Formats: sequence, C-alpha cells, structure tokens
Amino acid sequence: MRVALIGVGMIGGSLLAAWRTAGLIESATGWDVDSEALRSGERGGLIDRSSSSVADAVAGADLVVVATPVGAMAEVFRQMAPALRSDAVVTDVGSTKRDVIAGARAALGAALARFVPAHPIAGKESHGVAQADAGLFAGKRVIVTPLAETDGGALATVERLYAGTGAVVERMDAAEHDRIFAAVSHLPHLLAFALVAAIGAEPDGARKLGYGGAGFRDFTRIAASSPAMWRDICVANRVALGEELRGYRALLERLQQAVDAGDAVALEQVFAQAAQLRRLWSGNADGR
Repeated sequence: MRVALIGVGMIGGSLLAAWRTAGLIESATGWDVDSEALRSGERGGLIDRSSSSVADAVAGADLVVVATPVGAMAEVFRQMAPALRSDAVVTDVGSTKRDVIAGARAALGAALARFVPAHPIAGKESHGVAQADAGLFAGKRVIVTPLAETDGGALATVERLYAGTGAVVERMDAAEHDRIFAAVSHLPHLLAFALVAAIGAEPDGARKLGYGGAGFRDFTRIAASSPAMWRDICVANRVALGEELRGYRALLERLQQAVDAGDAVALEQVFAQAAQLRRLWSGNADGR
C-alpha cells in the first residue's frame, strides 16, 4: 500500500512507523508546510519522498492520511480532490469530526464515499515528527465516524490498518464524538493552558512555577501540547466545548463561595464525589 501523509507530525509519523513495523505499507510520501518536518521524516525513515504540493503527494496513493491541524483540513481536501485516484481511500486523525466532515463534504465530490473520518485516542504533550512512536497506538482506542455515504470497503481498510497498530477500533456518530471529547479532552487542555498562563502572568509567577511539584506537573502536562493544534480544536468544537466550560465555571463559582465562606462540608462533598469517580474510572481504564 502506498500512503500519502499530509501533515508530517507526531501522530502521522507514528502511524507510518506503526504500519511499517507491521509490514502494512510499501511506501510513503509526505507533504507539510514545514520543510524541516519533511526532512526530519525522511531522516527517520518514515517517508520515502517529500512533495512540494498536496496534489503531488496524493497522486498515485492508495491511502491518504490527513494529519494537519483541523483548521487546515478543509483547504487540504480542496487541494487534493482533483489529484486523487478514483479508488484512493482518505482518512484523517482530527480531534473534532463534524467540522472535518463538513470540509470533506464540500470539497471531495465523488471521493467523499471513500473518506473515513477517524480519531486515534493517543498522543503526547510533545509534538513534531521526531517524537513519532511505532507503539503509540497499541491498546489505545481509535474512533471512526463513518458517513452514511462511506464505502464499506474503504471503512474496512482503515479499520484493518488501525487494528494492525494494536489499537481497538470503535464506531461512533460524529456529533456524539464531539460532545464526548469536548468534556474529556478539549476542556482539560483548555484548563491546563489557562492555569499555566494565569500563574505565569502573576508578578511572582516564575517563582511560583519554580515550586510546582508532582501534582502541578501532572495537572499541567498537556499544556506543553501544540498551541496551534489546540487553538483549532477549541474553535472547531466551540459549541460543545462552550457548554462544558459553562458547566465547569458554574461549579467553580460554587467552590469559590465555599472557599470564601470556609464551608468545609460543601468542599468535601465535591471532593469526595470526584475522588470516587476518579478511582472508578482509573480502575476501569487500567482493566482495558
């Protein structure tokens, strides 16, 4: 299988590494706005050839993987559409799905039937193709959100390739996907970025950050993620994310009142509920 990777970063590079390790692909062509990412992908043996354009990269490919920030995907679809083979399968790795599907629907024409939206639930706070990891997807979930028009053969191809990385593939409606991940992924990233930015902006912020321990490190680890990628995700999923953020702010207001009043009972009630849920979730996650 000949693959074209559009957006040569950590996730896309990890996919190529995993597929090469499993013997599932023959060759890979890459395109990225960052020429150094392309050179790094070639040095690491992940891509065989760099392309100067999206259209050149996808020409002749059996599979096209779009791994750019979600805000760029609609334009990528537009640029690739005239150059796609009639039987080429197209997929993406975006953390939002409804906006990506809308962009594909507007641009891909007949190729829409061979578009399989997907979201691998795996990653690192570090980014860049140099961080690619062939084992990144082993044991992790991959969500696919097929359209009504999605060709069964194209869907089977993408699911088979992800299964070959050791991932567990699950199908889901795109709207449900965006609602769920607004809560468990997009909101936590927004909060981690906000906390680090808020402390850093204080007059003694640098001194405070110097005393951050394990708890602060764990809570804010994801604030080292790609700002551009998460900017696009938050904008793309702003309706669902806005609902989650409003609910969180309402709870913060209750906690603010409890702190100001020294209301230990109210604080403990929230903390106890959260602690129980976290232990249950951790036990279930460890058992998967």
